[in-house]
Amino acid sequence: MQGLINRHLTGAVNRRLKNNPVVAILGPRQCGKTTLAGQIVKKIKQSVYLDLENPGDLAKLDDPLAFFSLHNEDLVCLDEIQRAPELFSVLRSIIDERSRNGQFLILGSAGPDLIHQSSESLAGRIAYLDLTPFLISELETARKEDLRELWLRGGFPRSYLAEDFDISFEWRQDFIRTFLERDIGMLGFRMPPARLGRFWKMCAHIHGSLLNASK
Repeated sequence: MQGLINRHLTGAVNRRLKNNPVVAILGPRQCGKTTLAGQIVKKIKQSVYLDLENPGDLAKLDDPLAFFSLHNEDLVCLDEIQRAPELFSVLRSIIDERSRNGQFLILGSAGPDLIHQSSESLAGRIAYLDLTPFLISELETARKEDLRELWLRGGFPRSYLAEDFDISFEWRQDFIRTFLERDIGMLGFRMPPARLGRFWKMCAHIHGSLLNASK
């Protein structure tokens, strides 16, 4: 199943790289952005990958103009680009100077700041690909067992493809905790994680029901 999905997605990214200087793959954490980018970079000889959550990789961009000059002909993949928002203005000047497509592949968790910074700095130079967890349409078969697994485990790869249901459930619990305690604040929401967690549980209990606003 992963092979089928990846062939489809790598084709979509490659088409955008062929026609745009920058391609951004956006989506929630753990939905497969890095795996997808890794497959693309692996097949391109002149390419370099940096994970900006890795201090060593981030240090390489202390002088971004010098680094990008060393990789003038390469496809440069920047993962977790939201960690270095100051790079967007640098990318714009480099892109305009080189004047060719397929220069940068950037990955990030979609958020208001990232979308605003990229669209403002790279308008007319960037194409977006929104990556979601697995969808029903992406399953190889439409067996009831597959649909039930997707409904119970959700579409995040590590959860859906887990060895058993207990491992899947534990992964989802850890993911939700990390999201509530770390990521939600980065999206601009200021609410205690415990309170927001209770709100999520309330929403889950009424999922699929008619909305009763008084509740």
